[in-house]
Amino acid sequence: MKGKWVFTLHAPSRLPLLQYADNRELREKMYKGYTTLASSGEYNNYPVIAEILKARIRKANILGFKNYADYMTDNVMAKNVKSAEELLMQIWKPAIARVDREVAEMQALSDKEGNNFTIAPWDYYYYAEKVRKDKYNLDEGLVSQYFHVDSVRKGIFSMAKKLYGVTFTEIPDAPKYDPEVKVYDVTDADGKHVAVFMTDYYTRPSKRQGAWMSEFKGSFVTDDGNAERPIVYNVANFTRPTGNTPCLLSLDEVETMFHEFGHGLHGMLTRAKYKSQAGTNVDRDFVELPSQIHEHWAMEPELLKTYAHHYKTGEVIPDELIKKLDEASTHNQGFITTELVGAALLDLQWGQLTDADNVDVESFEKNVADKLSMPSQVAYRYRSPYFKHIFGSDGYASGYYTYLWAEVLDADGFELFKEKGIFDPATAKSFKENVLEAGGSDDPMELYVKFRGKKPTPEALLRNRGLINEPAKPGNLPMPGGK
Repeated sequence: MKGKWVFTLHAPSRLPLLQYADNRELREKMYKGYTTLASSGEYNNYPVIAEILKARIRKANILGFKNYADYMTDNVMAKNVKSAEELLMQIWKPAIARVDREVAEMQALSDKEGNNFTIAPWDYYYYAEKVRKDKYNLDEGLVSQYFHVDSVRKGIFSMAKKLYGVTFTEIPDAPKYDPEVKVYDVTDADGKHVAVFMTDYYTRPSKRQGAWMSEFKGSFVTDDGNAERPIVYNVANFTRPTGNTPCLLSLDEVETMFHEFGHGLHGMLTRAKYKSQAGTNVDRDFVELPSQIHEHWAMEPELLKTYAHHYKTGEVIPDELIKKLDEASTHNQGFITTELVGAALLDLQWGQLTDADNVDVESFEKNVADKLSMPSQVAYRYRSPYFKHIFGSDGYASGYYTYLWAEVLDADGFELFKEKGIFDPATAKSFKENVLEAGGSDDPMELYVKFRGKKPTPEALLRNRGLINEPAKPGNLPMPGGK
């Protein structure tokens, strides 16, 4: 379309527009376009949701459970819906309190500009970025110039080598499913083959949204004792290079790259005997621990200075900028946490239905939001018609809370690394052996306690997100351990 820009509802296009577009009507159009996806016309998913809910209720009843959420939480770390909801509510209350303060800051800035409107959901990203610049003098557009995709890939490989002694060597001539995929031979400190790892980072029309880890071949030990090693891959949807501008990542995308690589390490380093227990074949509320704990290294100065170089000058990220990133690290966490916890609580409410004959999706979502006193400026991270985690398959159904459950584990666990040193060999060895290598071969809480020395507390998560300031204290997360 000559002389025009075209934006889609996909995140690499939608989010920058919501964050930077001065045109408020355009932001509203983009926001409403996304939040009404698959809600009308030929591709209306409301009837599909009703059928899925009916089938799940019937399945749960056949298996002897009152509802689907009871069935899905019975055989994982949470053990029951109540434990999951109790955890979420401990996070929810400080999160929405933070939203009130965030909105007040945004409203004050908007009023100062001479506007006469009240902050709406389509203003949140835009004014959050303005507050960030005003409060911390931090421009994410300039920050991203230090995060070329190849530099960040160097960072994740460097992290893995320092922690676990593994090396990644590119295999240029390896078979691949797309020319842009890169393939690596992964070897241990003795030079022995550990895994094959593949990265596929750029968006393309045939690729679904989001980022994920998967494998073409799982790991297992044969009857004669030979170890079959895995072929693991990471996929993302980063904006591809255009003209003379390479692929520069936002802070969220850097975090995503470390996150999916954490899943990758879980798959690559596993030593479990059986394929059904190897790598990421663990309880759903334990699987996000390896991915989320590795996000912490992304912004640690000790690693950051080894990979964050300006894409034009090669300059190492300056200390002043690192300080600003640290000061702004909990910026907008009220919004981020509220939309995530809200979606997790909505998911559990869908799972507790015992009758889905007359389901009105919009009314159901609104009733849940009203009961939670959800701030009007924040929506669920995903509306139900495109909440693929919970309706696309059974994978995260009545289990979206697991990201936060695992974050309790990862925040608590990383505090041990901070105490001992982020590359402390003994701590890294314990995490590798008890979590990454063990897979699903033992009870997850027992594995965690072997690594950490105690059960986790939710306060570590709240501290990490800047939602409370209390120092660490002894105590146990209200979750039953053991099966």
